[in-house]
Amino acid sequence: MSSTAPPATLPTVAEADADEGHAYGLWRDTLRNILRQRSARLGLLLIGFFVVVAFLAPVLATFDPDKGMLDLGEIGAVKRAPPCIHLLGCPADVPQHLLGLDGNFRDVFSRIVYGARVSLFIGVVTVGVAILIGTLIGLVAGYTSGRTDNVLMRLMDILLGFPSLILAIAIVTVLGRSLVNAQLAIAIVAIPLYARVMRSTVLSVREQDFVVATRALGESPSGILFRRILPNSLTPIVVAGTLGVAGAILDVAALSFLGVGAQPPLAEWGSMIGLERNQLFSAPHLVLAPGIAIVITVLGFNLLGDGIRDALDPRLNR
Repeated sequence: MSSTAPPATLPTVAEADADEGHAYGLWRDTLRNILRQRSARLGLLLIGFFVVVAFLAPVLATFDPDKGMLDLGEIGAVKRAPPCIHLLGCPADVPQHLLGLDGNFRDVFSRIVYGARVSLFIGVVTVGVAILIGTLIGLVAGYTSGRTDNVLMRLMDILLGFPSLILAIAIVTVLGRSLVNAQLAIAIVAIPLYARVMRSTVLSVREQDFVVATRALGESPSGILFRRILPNSLTPIVVAGTLGVAGAILDVAALSFLGVGAQPPLAEWGSMIGLERNQLFSAPHLVLAPGIAIVITVLGFNLLGDGIRDALDPRLNR
C-alpha cells in the first residue's frame, strides 16, 4: 500500500488579500506609534499652529499685506518703523503695528500671517509633484528592471550630479522668474530622491510572498503594481516626503531671497528677508520675523519627519 504526498497548492486570492490586509493593519499601528513619539507630537503642534494661522489669515491680519500704510490712508507712517504695541506702552494715538513696517510702509505682521499660506502651499505642492513623478518612475524602474531600469536611473543620476540649488536657479532662469517656476524647479530637482527611494522599496516588495502569489494566480502587471506593490511601498516615501517639505520651503525661500522666486508684492518669507537684508542692524525685526517663521515651520516638519522615521524603525519598536 503506497501513500502519496498531497499536491502542493498555490496561495489563494483570499490568502493574498489577507497578507495585504495585514499590511493595512500595520499602517494603523504605525499611526499609533507616530503619535507616541514626542518629536512627532511637537512637530504636529508647530505645523498645526501655522496651518491655523494660514487658514485664519484674513481674520488675524490687521492690514492688507500688499498695500502700504500711505495707500491705506495712514498719515505719518514711517518707513521701517519699529513694532508698536499698545499693551507694551506704545502711544494710543499711534496706529498699532505688531511687528512694525517694512521699507514700503507695509505691515510686517500681516505679511508674516499671509506668508504662512504661501510657504505651506509651496512645501506641500512642490513635494507632492515631486513624489507623484518620482514614485511613478521608481515603480516602473523597480518592477520592470532591465534596460528600462537602467535608462530611468541613469537619467536620475544625471539630475543628481548637479548641485540642487544651482540647477534650480538655472531652471528658473530659463523658465522665467516667478513663484510657480521656482516650485517647478525645486520639484524637478527633488524627483530623483523619491524615484530612488521608491525603486529600492519596490525591488524588495516585489519578491514577497503575496506578490508572487498574485502573479501566479494571473493578476495583470498593472494590478500587481498598483494594488499590491504600491500600497506596501509607501512608508519610506512618507518619511522622505515629510522631511522634503521642510527642504522645499527652504529652497523656495532661498530662490525668493535671490530674487528669482516669489515676486513683489507677494508676501513670501524668503522674499521679505531678501528685500530687507541690508537692514539687519538698523531694523532687525524686518529680517528676524520672517526668518523665525521659516525656522519654526521647517523645524516642525523636521520633527514630524524624525518622529515618523523613529516610529517606523523596527529596532525602536520591539
